[in-house]
Parts: sequence; structure tokens; C-alpha cells
Amino acid sequence: MRPWAFTEPSEYRSLDLRAHTILDGIPLHDVWQLDLPGGGNGRTVADIRTLSLGSQPGTLTRLLFRIRWFLGRLFGWDRESAGDKDLFQLCVTAEDRARSTVATGTKDGPFTVLYVHPNEALSEIRNSTVHAALVWVLIRRKDGYRLLWAIYVKPVGRLTAFYMFLIDPFRRWIVYPSLLNRLHQAWCLKYKHVSTSKEVS
Repeated sequence: MRPWAFTEPSEYRSLDLRAHTILDGIPLHDVWQLDLPGGGNGRTVADIRTLSLGSQPGTLTRLLFRIRWFLGRLFGWDRESAGDKDLFQLCVTAEDRARSTVATGTKDGPFTVLYVHPNEALSEIRNSTVHAALVWVLIRRKDGYRLLWAIYVKPVGRLTAFYMFLIDPFRRWIVYPSLLNRLHQAWCLKYKHVSTSKEVS
């Protein structure tokens, strides 16, 4: 059975998250889950980020990324938008920044990190196609952990709906499954046989 799933957002919405306040009113586009066995006590989103940064996507996913960046350069999609007043970063508080293990404003590929807390992280991207946010949430479970990956998309113009319609099939059937599978493999290689010493419900 595959470890990842495109899932209903009910579990995600029920959690007490800082992102719910910052992204209030922003459309939730979809939520993914990835079940991670073992791991031991004390795993955090920072551990997930480290594994993700060290995990290379598959060949087809890399090809799709190259095509996307080529088209972005060709059509100017990735130029910085002038809509600074709309940035989610402006809702990040001093407390959010103080708790974060990564400085607010740090570039993470095409995204900008807003915060990385122990069990929750938020990043955003804004260009001429979308204003989007990515939320990572790590939940402790009896047999390991569950990662929830939530994507929010705020339109920035008429192009947004067409752009999302165009990329969603690739994103949902190739890119995200590939990235989540690679992350699962990296987790299992490092943590699968580290058992939890305390049961949780």
C-alpha cells in the first residue's frame, strides 16, 4: 500500500495551527498525507525538511521542473510580484519568528520560509501566476508519525485559474507522489527501525 494519499482536509482543519489564523480566508486547494513508520520520540518538522532537502526527485519530476522553469523564464511568470501588501509574511508575529528554527524570509527554492516550528512550518510563493502557501504539519501517532501537506492558492489574476488547471494533473499524479515517495524512502532509511518508547493515541 502506498504511504501517501491525496486526502480530505478534515483532519488538517481540526488541528490547532498557527497557519489557520495567518491563512484565514485563503482558499485551501488540497491536502496530502504521508504516513511515516517508527521515528522514535521527538521528531520535528525540521527533521522532515532536512530529509526533503537531501532527497532528489525522480527523473520525470526533474524534467517537469525544468520545463516549468523554462516556461517561467520565457513568459516572465516568476518575476517578483509588486503585491507586497498582500504577503502572508506580513501576518507573521515576533513570537512566530522567535519560535522558528529558520529565519523568516529565508529562500527555500521558489518559496520563502515564514516559520519552522517544531510541528508546523509555513512557506509562501508569489509571482505572476499564483500567490500560494505550503503548510507542513507533523503529527505523532502510535506507530510513528503522519505528515500533512496543505496547499493554499490565492488568485493573483485571470491567469491563476488556468495555470492551476494546467498543472494540477502533473502535480497530483506525478510531482507530489514522487516527492512524497522519496521523502518516505529517506525517512525509512533513517528512522523506520527507531521505535517509539511511549504509545500515543
